[in-house]
Amino acid sequence: MLATVEIINILDLTDELSEMIINSEQMMHYIDKKEQLKQDQEAQALLKTFEHKKEEYEEVQRFGRYHPDYRKTTKEVRLMKREVDMLEPVAQFKLAEREFQTLLDDISEKIAFSVSKQIMVPRDGALFTEGGCSHGGSCGCSA
Repeated sequence: MLATVEIINILDLTDELSEMIINSEQMMHYIDKKEQLKQDQEAQALLKTFEHKKEEYEEVQRFGRYHPDYRKTTKEVRLMKREVDMLEPVAQFKLAEREFQTLLDDISEKIAFSVSKQIMVPRDGALFTEGGCSHGGSCGCSA
């Protein structure tokens, strides 16, 4: 069992790590791009329209391909999603988001592997992937 002093030291180190993450270049870039996206009138208007289209899509999905507007609505949502993703502020925000997520993934991996190399660490928001390596999976490695 950890002594109270050890727990306090761990909590202090956790606070230090949190501060380092908050002040990281990746976090600052993420915040900047998020703010730019929020301030972009064109992007915000398109995102609002896209949200309404997604609501229509979800309603159509309840009935699936039997809904009379299934194909039309599905196609419109896909086209609008592509249009949203192609906007520069959206693309820049998503890139900053991925960079920040990579930082968090790297930190998680370093902490986990400092305890044991056998710990599976989530990457890109997923812990297990179909057909991927889970220490002895289809990649051919062994635990």
